[in-house]
Amino acid sequence: MAKNGRPEADVIASFQDGFSYSKKRLDEAFASGVFDVPSKKKKDTHAPDVKLSSESIDLIVHELEIPRSQAEKALAEHKGDVVAALKALVTPK
Repeated sequence: MAKNGRPEADVIASFQDGFSYSKKRLDEAFASGVFDVPSKKKKDTHAPDVKLSSESIDLIVHELEIPRSQAEKALAEHKGDVVAALKALVTPK
């Protein structure tokens, strides 16, 4: 029995920081339908609407070995200018 008088939950995983996940709570979350609702992607308000060239994106991805989303974001921030995007990505902040 737990300190509050209730039986202890089936613990799926205990973590070093003291947190744990119980089977009952996960089952309740799935049953409530929380995971059935598709997430709504928010449009990035910082990046202007610019037509990005797939060749430019591929160039940055392959040369710098970064994720495609990061390359797209850098290109969008620099209005499709590959040189400016590359400079921004390699310059320390």
